[in-house]
Amino acid sequence: MQLLVSPSSVEEARLSVAADIIDVKKPSEGSLGANFPWVIREIKAFAKKPVSAAIGDFPYKPGGASLAAYGAACAGADYVKIGLAFDGADHARDVISAVVKAVKDEFPEKIVVIAGYSDYDRMGSISPFDMAPIAAECGADVAMVDTGVKDGRSTFSFMDEGTLRKFVEKNKKLHLGTALAGSLKFEDIDALKRINPDIIGVRGMVCGGDRNATIREDLITAALAKIR
Repeated sequence: MQLLVSPSSVEEARLSVAADIIDVKKPSEGSLGANFPWVIREIKAFAKKPVSAAIGDFPYKPGGASLAAYGAACAGADYVKIGLAFDGADHARDVISAVVKAVKDEFPEKIVVIAGYSDYDRMGSISPFDMAPIAAECGADVAMVDTGVKDGRSTFSFMDEGTLRKFVEKNKKLHLGTALAGSLKFEDIDALKRINPDIIGVRGMVCGGDRNATIREDLITAALAKIR
């Protein structure tokens, strides 16, 4: 299980180099808010770890999503991650296929991550369980669960351990990796180890509980020790 940490700036990224994956995002612009391409590029220049980039919590805009995905890949992101903030299998297929084509046609080695939301009911968006087979069909690499509304409630508030374990098992059968995120806390790590996704994504956990605070190196070290 790898630890993905989401800095919001170059300065925070320098504090995050112990993480397995450095995930560039802009929390002020949403759960999967996109940061600037030059920030991705600068972090990639010094990071000796894979760099991930969120491109946004997207409405049904296949063209905009594909262009954003291509931009993140060109800026140097090894993982390109999009959140599907809309409902409907056909719409999901349109967006996912466009994002995969935009990235993989030129950068076949890069990893495309498709995120659904554990709080999809209140988001009015597609269920992660409905999203995952479409992601696999379209050639994505990882299916992710995050929370869309950042109000302190974690993914475990909406999906229990058994449900998340079923999500991981389903993804394995689909030949997809699994990433779990969404206001995860230190006390969730034991359950996460039992669920055993490929990646867990955190920000608030390593900011002392407030995702709007600054990332702390000591909390990343503590999280890694507990995971290992």
